[in-house]
Amino acid sequence: MGRTVVSTLAPRVVLVSRRSELDELLARHGTRAAAAYFLRQRGRDLDDVAARHAAQQAALTTAGAAVPADWRRGHLDRGDLSRFLFAPEDVIVAVGQDGLVANVAKYLDGQPVIGVDPAPDRNPGVLVRHPPRALRELLRDLPGLPVQDRTMVSATLDDGQELLGLNEVYFGHVTHQSARYTLSTSDGSRERHSSSGVVAGTGTGATGWCSSIARQRSDAPVPPAPGESALTWFVREAWPSPATGVTLTSGRLDGTGTLELTSEGEGLVVFADGLEADRLDLSWGQRVTIGVAARKLRLVM
Repeated sequence: MGRTVVSTLAPRVVLVSRRSELDELLARHGTRAAAAYFLRQRGRDLDDVAARHAAQQAALTTAGAAVPADWRRGHLDRGDLSRFLFAPEDVIVAVGQDGLVANVAKYLDGQPVIGVDPAPDRNPGVLVRHPPRALRELLRDLPGLPVQDRTMVSATLDDGQELLGLNEVYFGHVTHQSARYTLSTSDGSRERHSSSGVVAGTGTGATGWCSSIARQRSDAPVPPAPGESALTWFVREAWPSPATGVTLTSGRLDGTGTLELTSEGEGLVVFADGLEADRLDLSWGQRVTIGVAARKLRLVM
């Protein structure tokens, strides 16, 4: 009675990857020959696809070999993220494109993430910053390595459900057709909209979807830095009518500022970082509040 129990579990390295283009082609066409024929009909070569697959497999093999012998390990596909229970002592190693780090970030709560780039000639390497061969040393020196805290965005329904994103969250119709809703800001401004949705992003997401929208806006708000506690938001293709306006179409949320969106129809959803399957569904009259998340991504630099 009264004794403190100290966990002696060794760290667990969880390798996260996604299916390669070759994996997806084989799942669809069954054989390499059928996949090669499909690509040839479209002016592409299976050899290029196979080479990228081989590079990814080689990176995963190197990453697996880098895990210390006395540590635990696991391997997780991106499609299984929502069903996996991460533990506090986990170290996450994302092997793939930058978007894979964003996909895994919202399921974590303070665990460090190491991004490994299997194709530096193709990936920007903003979040997957390390070559596979560097992982052994990174794991050995992990407690002393610099970690950058990156701001995340949260979307919370009025029933308590919450969704997090590293790059951005999207609010709109499930089919991306016109959505009707009321938009309210922290300063009391309010406007009814009919648009193809709202995107709210972080400093990390400022180089992605938000960037493509901002380039089309002469009055786009200044994007935040990746670690800054701020967001920018954009209404996509707002439509003016007697009942809907186009005045509140972009802005910036600093600190505790929030954006509230009230559904005026069925079929509206919120999803984060392009994962439409993992989403929140809104019914008529439901509200979602978007703001800076309490959690942050801990990215090993």
